Formats: sequence, C-alpha cells, structure tokens
Amino acid sequence: MSIATLETPNTSTATDNILSLNNIEVIYDHVILVLKGVSLHVPRKGIVAILGANGAGKTTTLKAISNLLKAERGEVTKGSIVFEGERVDKMSPNELVRRGCIQVMEGRHCFGHLSIEENLLTGAFTRRDGNAAIKRDLEKIYELFPRLKQRRTSQAGYTSGGEQQMCAVGRAMMSKPKMILLDEPSMGLAPQIVEEIFEIVRRLNAEDGVSFLVAEQNTNMALRYATYGYIMETGRVVMDGEASMLRENEDVKEFYLGVAEGNKKSFREVKSYKRRKRWLS
Repeated sequence: MSIATLETPNTSTATDNILSLNNIEVIYDHVILVLKGVSLHVPRKGIVAILGANGAGKTTTLKAISNLLKAERGEVTKGSIVFEGERVDKMSPNELVRRGCIQVMEGRHCFGHLSIEENLLTGAFTRRDGNAAIKRDLEKIYELFPRLKQRRTSQAGYTSGGEQQMCAVGRAMMSKPKMILLDEPSMGLAPQIVEEIFEIVRRLNAEDGVSFLVAEQNTNMALRYATYGYIMETGRVVMDGEASMLRENEDVKEFYLGVAEGNKKSFREVKSYKRRKRWLS
C-alpha cells in the first residue's frame, strides 16, 4: 500500500483478493521503463477503477495482468501478479482465460466480418460444459443487452460503437469469467450508452459475482460504480482510496473531476502530492 493512500486504506487480506499486483515493473524493448513499482488489489466480487490521463500506464497494467505484453515486446521484469492465489505473470493469455480472467480491449475489437451472435459464441470457445449451457448463457446475454438480440444477425462491423462495446462485454461473459479487465469502456461513446454499459457492469457484479478492474479516463463515471480506485501518473500509482473518498478529495476534484481552482497545471504540483513524493523516490 502506497503512502498516497487516503484515510481509509484497502485493508483486505490476500485471501479476500481475487487479484493482486505486487510492486510490478514493466519494460518495453528491454530499455523503456513503463510501469514503476505498481501495486494494487481487487477484492473478490469487487469493482476497482484505475484512473488517469492517456499515457498514465492504465492499459499497460491491464496487459501485464492478461499477459498480452509480449505481443508488443513488453515484459514484467519485477514483482508478481497473483490471481486466485496463484502466480500468473508467466502464464500464456489462454491459460489465464481458462482460469477465469479475461480482458475486454480498448477500442472494442469485435470480429467485423462475423455477426453479433457469432462474435458472442467465440467467447465460449474454451468452455466444455455443452451446447445447452452455452445456449442458456447466450440468452442471458440477450436479456442483459436487448439491443444485441435485435442485431444478432447483423455483421458486427456495421453496428454502432455502443453495440460493439456491448458485444465485446457479452463475448467476455460467454467465457464464464470470474474477473473481467475492462479497458476504457467509455471511449468514443455517448454518455447515455456509457451509463448503460456501467449499469450492466454493476448488474453482472451484483448478480453473478464477477469482479471488475476498469481502466478509465472518465473519472466521474468510474467513481460512481467502483468501490475503490487507484490514480496513476507516468507509470506509478500516486493515490488510492475508497471511491467515495476520492470523489471528495480536493486534488482529485481539481485534476480529474473538472472542479478547477487557481492555476495549477499538474497533479504533481499540489501540496498533498509533494508530501507523498518521498514514496516515488
């Protein structure tokens, strides 16, 4: 836990956490240090947000968890990543999916030439519980996302951005995950669609017990639905705390919730951040 933690710390024990990152470091091309000692925890059946501007390290953090860094010549060089009590930072992405952790990538990434229903069914590829169970879960996805049922035969590439994001989340749910890593779900979408997607996240969490780690620039929306948040800047966690406390923190209000005072230009310049700067040295 960083010194930047707010008044109520994340006191959950290791057995309460479905996911733990312990002081991880990520390097690209053997020379570019991107993540610098990142530690965070996701409680079982929790919703946790990673907040920060573009380039803060949010997506890299998610890719480190899902083991997608190698495709971009990146690697975790220090620290450990533990999922369900087992270290997973050396596993392949498909092994992690089979264990119940799946990432919904930024930008939706549907198979444009396949129909919505075909996209959803690709999410069940690793399942071995039979066609009847898969069909039941498909109908549940259509219950969660009625718009997808209407467009089930349409090519995904010709659907709206919101429908593609719903399809991407639905496809992840078809793998029956214990945890979903959700990367920038609000990007490029209308506010009404964003709220609809976050409401689905809340419902999946409450009804199915799915844990979520959400990387998001829309701090207002993320802190409405998450219970705990981590704020990142330049590859480090600079603040973390209960979502309700982050919403009320003056520095967070100024730099991430749009309530500006004075002429401060950087989160690093505020007094409370300077008091914590020893943690970054």
